[in-house]
Amino acid sequence: MRILCVGDVVGQVGRRVIKRLLPTLIKVKNVDFVIANGENAAGGLGITPQVADELFNAGVNCITTGNHIWRHKEIIERVAKDARLLRPANYPPDTVGCGWTILRPNRRVKTERAVCVVCMLGLIFMEALDCPFRTIDRILEEVNDLTNVIVVDFHAEATSEKQAFARYVDGRVSLVFGTHTHVMTADECILPNGTAYITDVGMTGPIDSVIGMKAEAIIHRLVTKLPVKFEPASGRGMLSAVLVDVDDSTGKARSIERISVQEPEMVE
Repeated sequence: MRILCVGDVVGQVGRRVIKRLLPTLIKVKNVDFVIANGENAAGGLGITPQVADELFNAGVNCITTGNHIWRHKEIIERVAKDARLLRPANYPPDTVGCGWTILRPNRRVKTERAVCVVCMLGLIFMEALDCPFRTIDRILEEVNDLTNVIVVDFHAEATSEKQAFARYVDGRVSLVFGTHTHVMTADECILPNGTAYITDVGMTGPIDSVIGMKAEAIIHRLVTKLPVKFEPASGRGMLSAVLVDVDDSTGKARSIERISVQEPEMVE
């Protein structure tokens, strides 16, 4: 099974890039299942039901999120009823929505194997939630009898926490891909027990930016230390992702490939 994991979709440019590039990428790379982190997809922070539908209609099978999931109040009702749209699994148990889900791959896959997608939030420099290590143990107890194709979006700041988490679940999940920092790392690998890993899959959004935002505002904040409103940048965009080939009989990863595709020309 070929699973494509798309890095944080940022604002209108990121959504445009998904619509323009994802359908072709799915076809050319023979992708069976698409996961995209959408927590920055609406105006650079958060996601709305309308934005979620844009991503689903472009070919995304499951949307993961992170620390900005609740930025727009209207998303709460959608998260509560749509298993394709995940909030982090280590929120309190009575939080609306799901932190993990099991979905069927695209129609052409010659297997009955389903895909379990887990959304997890790191703790270092982030919000104080439940321990991601203990949370994944509880999830895997439920999932292991249902499917062995398991993908975790670990949305975290610290590289060390991401690496430690991946080593902790090595051999128990198919893939751990990091999100949140918006800069693609070059450490993609298959860990010793068969789990594919990358520290950060990068960003899908405007190229001429600072992690998707207008550079001038970020620079002003860093130079003056004064508060300033961050806005998504415009211009030409890029799509960042990893493509993982998983043996759906064992759940082990065969390969992991970094993908970075730029729009052929700028569209306003």
